[in-house]
Amino acid sequence: MATGATIHTFDVQIADVDRGVYEDLSLRVARHPSETDAFMVTRLLAYCLEYEEGIAFGAGGISSTEEPAVLVRDLTDRVTAWIEIGAPDAQRLHFGSKLADRAAVYTHRDPAKLLAAWAGKGIHRAEDIVLRSFDPGFIDAVAAELARRSTMTVSVTEGQLYLEINGAALHTEIEEHRAG
Repeated sequence: MATGATIHTFDVQIADVDRGVYEDLSLRVARHPSETDAFMVTRLLAYCLEYEEGIAFGAGGISSTEEPAVLVRDLTDRVTAWIEIGAPDAQRLHFGSKLADRAAVYTHRDPAKLLAAWAGKGIHRAEDIVLRSFDPGFIDAVAAELARRSTMTVSVTEGQLYLEINGAALHTEIEEHRAG
C-alpha cells in the first residue's frame, strides 16, 4: 500500500522589505512521500519569497507535469508566474516561460550545474528567467528544524534572508543568476 502525503502546518510571518510585502500566513504543505525535506523547504521558501495575491502551490505538487510547484494566477485564472523548484529541465522552463508572464527557479542544488545544463538549450525568454539559490548548507539547516507544526519568520532586506524557524535563527544571501 502506498503511503500518502505528510501534512506540515506553518504559521509564517513575512517581512520582505525589498518588495514591500508584509503578511501573516497559515500554510498547510503536503509533503509527497518521494519529496525530500530539502525540496519541501525550498518550495516553502519560494512561496514566501514570491508571495503575492493569487499565489498557490501547484495542484499536483512534485508529481505534476502540468503545473510548477508554485504558481500565481490572476483573477481570470491565467497563470502569471511559473515558479519551479530544484532542477527543472530546459523543456519545462521553456513551457513555463511561454505560458506565464514571468518564470523563476528556486534551487537547493548547485546553481552552476543547472546553468550549465540549460546552456545552449532553446528556452523562451531565458534571459528573463531568474534562478535563485541559497548559501550551501542553509536549506539543510532549515530542514533539520522542521516539525509537523512549525512557526517561521521570514525577513528579507537587501538580498539577505533572515529566517527563524521554531526558535532557530538562520541567515543566507539570496543569490540571483540568469538562465540566459
